[in-house]
Amino acid sequence: MIRVGIVGYGTIGKRIADAVAAQDDMKISGVLKITPDYEAKVAVERGFKVYTLPDRLDKFRKAGIEPAGTVEDLINASDIVVDASPEDVGRENKEKYYVKFNKPVIFQGGEDADVAEVSFNALANFEEAVGKRYVRVVSCNTTGITRVLSSLLLNGIRVKKARIFIARRGADPKEHKKGPINDVVPNPATVPSHHGPDAQTVLKNIDIVTMAVAVPVTIMHMHMAYLELDGDYPKEAVIEAFAKTPRIFLADVGAGFQSLAQIIEYARDLGRPRGDFPEVAVFRDSVTVNGNELYLMYGVHQESIVVPENIDAVRAVLGLAPKWRSIEKTDKSLKLITEGKRYG
Repeated sequence: MIRVGIVGYGTIGKRIADAVAAQDDMKISGVLKITPDYEAKVAVERGFKVYTLPDRLDKFRKAGIEPAGTVEDLINASDIVVDASPEDVGRENKEKYYVKFNKPVIFQGGEDADVAEVSFNALANFEEAVGKRYVRVVSCNTTGITRVLSSLLLNGIRVKKARIFIARRGADPKEHKKGPINDVVPNPATVPSHHGPDAQTVLKNIDIVTMAVAVPVTIMHMHMAYLELDGDYPKEAVIEAFAKTPRIFLADVGAGFQSLAQIIEYARDLGRPRGDFPEVAVFRDSVTVNGNELYLMYGVHQESIVVPENIDAVRAVLGLAPKWRSIEKTDKSLKLITEGKRYG
């Protein structure tokens, strides 16, 4: 049983912790919190050992939480670490702790690509991460892009060029002090946004350019994509590629999926924890083929889309399972939609 330590127990970290706990080949060795807030108490209630920084031990005790130890104790107690710290903190942790302890680490997309040896997406480049010391799971938007493009590539549809326009949620639901209000903000105003170059750290041979704006919503991102293919493909072939690729969900307007809010409502109706939707939600009605041009729109749930990728990254780094066995195992354990999907 592989012991996984989670450094950072916020929006992403707590979801990864729950996902690790759902696996039969790994377990949580503990989670790192630096503030004894309600999330720390939730971790305790879930049976996770809570660690903190040396100068925070007394603060946790005063809040009624007995720490299991310090961050160094957590690393020592773990076979692998998933760093889900805020942006740029992962790099600081690497320099301060991880290099010294010589433990493998999974970083998140908030870090620059050079923090790791490989930028990772399970569908796209699982094998590249096998045996690596430092792996970076790319960001939510980049995960969405690489999944969509990989769905085509894995089914023999070659993509020459991708032009993707992103309406980014202004903030996560709990981030009460962030995000635009009654505004649409270029994010950034320059072209490309960072998502295109980031996607190219995984899919290195595709011409990808992205533009992004932040909008005053919190539920999901929306991508509007124009893809130039290497030939003429029937629409049916594109739809079939999406239908049978894991972690892609085809949302039909006729079935009531007319907006991103309805995708999240569907997740709630399915009884998914926190109303999460780790699949990319491709609007089937938007898929349009004109010669060698493909147009489509899809939703990306920023809080959960990278969670299954982190589980697969752990298995890749430690050689626990080959690509498709890991992806299928992860999807079933997290109760993702697997009907009609092809694993391998």
